[in-house]
Amino acid sequence: MKRVLPFLCVVLLAGSVWAGEPIKIDAGKTQQPISPYIYGQFIEHLGRCIYGGLWAEMIEDRKFYYPIKDDFDPWGTASDRQWNAGPFQYLKASPWRVIGPVGTVTMDTAHAYTGAHSPSIKLPGDGSSAGIAQDGLAFVKGKEYVGHIVLAGDREAAPVIVRLVLGDGSVFDHAIDKLTDGYQSYPLSFTAPSSSDNVRVVILSKGKGSFRVGTLSWMPSDNIKGWRSDTVALLKVLNAPIYRWPGGNFVSGYNWRDGIGDRDKRPPRKNPAWRGVEANDVGIHEYMELMDMIHSEPYVSVNTGLGTVEEVAQEIEYFNGPTGTPMGKLRAQNGHPEPYHVVWWAVGNEMFGNWQLGHMPLEEYVKKHNRVAEAMWKVDLTAKLVGVGNVGPWDEAMLKECAGSMNLLSEHIYVKEKTNVVAHVRQLADEIKRVADAHRKYRKDIDALAGKDIRISMDEWNYWYGDYLFGELGCRYHLKDALGVAKGFHEYFRNSDLFYMANYAQTVNVIGAIKTTPTASSLETTGLALELYRNHFGSIPIEVPQQPGDLDVSAAWTADKKAITVAIVNPLPDASQVAIDWANVAFKPGAKQWVITGDNPNTFNDPGKTPNVTIQEKEATIEGNTLSAPPYSVVMYRLEVR
Repeated sequence: MKRVLPFLCVVLLAGSVWAGEPIKIDAGKTQQPISPYIYGQFIEHLGRCIYGGLWAEMIEDRKFYYPIKDDFDPWGTASDRQWNAGPFQYLKASPWRVIGPVGTVTMDTAHAYTGAHSPSIKLPGDGSSAGIAQDGLAFVKGKEYVGHIVLAGDREAAPVIVRLVLGDGSVFDHAIDKLTDGYQSYPLSFTAPSSSDNVRVVILSKGKGSFRVGTLSWMPSDNIKGWRSDTVALLKVLNAPIYRWPGGNFVSGYNWRDGIGDRDKRPPRKNPAWRGVEANDVGIHEYMELMDMIHSEPYVSVNTGLGTVEEVAQEIEYFNGPTGTPMGKLRAQNGHPEPYHVVWWAVGNEMFGNWQLGHMPLEEYVKKHNRVAEAMWKVDLTAKLVGVGNVGPWDEAMLKECAGSMNLLSEHIYVKEKTNVVAHVRQLADEIKRVADAHRKYRKDIDALAGKDIRISMDEWNYWYGDYLFGELGCRYHLKDALGVAKGFHEYFRNSDLFYMANYAQTVNVIGAIKTTPTASSLETTGLALELYRNHFGSIPIEVPQQPGDLDVSAAWTADKKAITVAIVNPLPDASQVAIDWANVAFKPGAKQWVITGDNPNTFNDPGKTPNVTIQEKEATIEGNTLSAPPYSVVMYRLEVR
């Protein structure tokens, strides 16, 4: 039985009681306003974050990066020892199976539609079929799907059939009755009569001669300019103000020119940093369209690894230059005459690490950073630049040598799983504090920072542990991780004078706040924490001088000063109460309350299933000045001021 005395904070811990005076909060003692950029996100061309998560394309290797071979063995397995992740599946060879005798398919390099080669199918000419097929497409009953196929070939090879074979064996054909020597695009459409998660797509002919396939595309018709509508809807729920893109390790080997122009003609590449293929279906224009539809700001990472200073300068000109400039003219030719006016730029990614493409000694990198910054500002003086940081000697050198060539300094933190829930939950906050403490010392010790206010952009932060159930780096998150993310936010708020931006890494599937299957998507528990704080927590932090044991309390005024929000993270197995002595403020009766909780700290959500963890919103009755927190919970109150 729990007993809460007036103005006495009683918190029941596992097997013990913490008791003391009420937490005294002076609502007049405020800190620097919380930057809205603290609620940023990160998306990278990695695993199933873009392709298979955000992007609506259903066909694997649709531009035939891998040669189609008679020996069909497309999938490999790998594990990630560093993060203790068990085997996961990745594409190691062509997912296209040959239909016909050995030698039916060759890769034509002389007439490649895009990339290095295109498949050429030699037909037997005896009335039997030959072609290629791919398994594993997922369709939903009653839903329309649209696409197109690019073909060329002999007249006698027609008709070419694009066939869909559903899981129940039913067959639906679309005939291309006429072929030409040059590649032509032919539209496709299909409404699924039943649901199936293993549909086969077949491209075949019974004609004579040969035909070539340039590319094939299938998407749900409700895609939004190529983006999955269900995933986009969840991005809108997260309501993040800014998205960092395209990497991550990916960017250090990425050529931005591969992602512009006719989407079908963009060359497929091996992902430079991760497993699998980069289709280049998503590039600058697609990313900017996504930012527009979800009302978020772009934050573009540039390649300071294998990329050159000139390439970076041309990229910023492509984004922001007027049409009178060479790159602005090229952008206009690709469909967007108006400059994009991108403000935020990450100058490189993790160049301190020997895993990074183009890694170089620190004394050389500071020179490259300064050259890149100078070239970028020569193109656009309004650009805000974020340098590569890493607490320790790297940070110290960057701040000493490059303080005049950046606006913010980037940091990254990741933590693993701990068996003790309280210890697990506090990890991110501890890491955030470690970074903040280091930067406070830099400000005292580094002369180059005098008169400057170079704050921190925590460009990547998250838990990272467990098997990859959702593709490469696609680990599952639990209720205890949501509590840790919430506690991490509290630490950002306590250091609001230092942290200007934070980008949760990542958004979809890859250590992501959203998880997807081919036909469903849902917010992870961590996504719920991101949603709650972004949409409901106040913006002017109030000092909380004392924390009640293992609980974590944060408070903030709303921007209009009409209410105070109070959030409590309870990592304990018992319900807890916090009494607060408000020194100089009184509240109206009642409050609005939001709660994230579940049966146990390892509870999780899965796409396509009823969620086990949600945000519960209700009107709450407050007894005196005591606020309650259920077991294993994040609870937030909005208290209206009299």
